Amino acid sequence: MDTKRALTGKIALVTGAGRGIGRGIAERLARDGALVGVHYGKSEAAALEVVAEIRERGGRAFPVGAELGVPGDADAVFEAFDAGVREQAAAGAEGGGSLDILVNNAGVSGSGPIGQADPDVFDRMIAVNAKAPFFLVQGALPRMRDGGRVINISSLASRHAFPESVAYAMSKGALDTMTLCLAKGLAGRGITVNTVGPGFIETDMNARRRATPEARAALAARSVFDRIGRPSDVADVVAFLASDDSRWLTGQYLDASGGTDL
Repeated sequence: MDTKRALTGKIALVTGAGRGIGRGIAERLARDGALVGVHYGKSEAAALEVVAEIRERGGRAFPVGAELGVPGDADAVFEAFDAGVREQAAAGAEGGGSLDILVNNAGVSGSGPIGQADPDVFDRMIAVNAKAPFFLVQGALPRMRDGGRVINISSLASRHAFPESVAYAMSKGALDTMTLCLAKGLAGRGITVNTVGPGFIETDMNARRRATPEARAALAARSVFDRIGRPSDVADVVAFLASDDSRWLTGQYLDASGGTDL
């Protein structure tokens, strides 16, 4: 399938796009022609670097700064996003609507086993990984053109047992359930809603689990391909879901774990 420039004229918002999987997704969607809102919470310098790199490669992007997991977070995201879209429109950017693709990628981890559970950490997991995406979708819908795309980045932890990260797994399970409900609820507008579930991807989030050659090899061995995933492995799946080629696919969980634990 050739999806090159398949998203020309589309506008996307990718949360947590300053690094890791989010960065890979933002860069890929921009390469396919979308105007991309690169959201960040606290890593402004990293997000600006992503925007600059996309522009240097001939793509179009703008930063969207707003912290998630705090009161009013969705409103703050869309205030920044709307301002960015207006600025791009004034500069002559293509895109007839205000939003076509929402990628809920931002997330936090580090919850620990239930015996070590901390209420504040639990609340943080739910606030960022489940509540924020829920209200971001709510805010996106009045802006989204019919035929739009909602893509939620979940985790292998929602489908496999990871008792060492139970609150994190629960938060991602909530995201999976939201996908199912919204896929049916938004079908009348032609909006598809799908989940991508990465396995172990080489990002800052799991750097501690790759601290030694032995630990790295153990993670790689979880995949049938005997390697740790790359952000581009997930971004390419998201690009398919963002394109018209995925129009008959909704309410699905796409395992992007490289065949982990088959």
